[in-house]
Amino acid sequence: MSIWEYANPRRFMGWTGRLVPVFAILAAACISVGIIWGYFFTPDDFRMGATVKIIYIHVPSATMAINAWGMMLITSLVWLIRRHHVSVLAAKAAAPIGLVMTLIALITGAIWGQPMWGTWWVWDPRLTSFLILFIFYLGYLALWQAIDNPDTAADLTSVLCLVGSVFALLSRYAVNFWNQGLHQGASLSLDKEEHVSDVFWQPLVLTLVGFVLLFIALVLIRTRTEIRARRLHALETRERMA
Repeated sequence: MSIWEYANPRRFMGWTGRLVPVFAILAAACISVGIIWGYFFTPDDFRMGATVKIIYIHVPSATMAINAWGMMLITSLVWLIRRHHVSVLAAKAAAPIGLVMTLIALITGAIWGQPMWGTWWVWDPRLTSFLILFIFYLGYLALWQAIDNPDTAADLTSVLCLVGSVFALLSRYAVNFWNQGLHQGASLSLDKEEHVSDVFWQPLVLTLVGFVLLFIALVLIRTRTEIRARRLHALETRERMA
């Protein structure tokens, strides 16, 4: 059986309906255990003190903000190449989730940065590219709302997604491209000098897994909603033409 058969709207509604509760329960469990473990059962950092514990929200949300746009890029390319409606509806479904994740990352980053840097905001390369990514999310959603024809909106938002991917990439690798900047290196890295201490690493990985599962669950829920909305729109159009 071809993998594309699972993306058939009818089949998609079937298997996703069974998986959504599983992903939601696992996400709630991972996030709850990870945050409780990280907040109550890890020590304060010798430099950052208790402020470091915001890492369990900031890092997963920032990671998902970037990866959400990456998922949108892939599904947008599928639409442009294969004209598969479920793929572009999945991209549309992921955008509000990515927007919220980006906003959470910006807010928690400011809260974390203020006691460390003495200011809520600096025009650091990573922070600036992340802010631009947030604006692209807003533009992507606004473009969907501004165009009545669904296929035309899908085409234009897919192109916008390709352009915005540059800033998603910069948000992830800005500290590697530019040596200057106040933002710290990667919290999870293969480089042991950059990698966060093991005592923080374990609950951080757990919360990160929880955020990934939460993102999947929310995207599936919103994609199912978009499919229903598309069907309803098609029925209403037929009734008006009849």
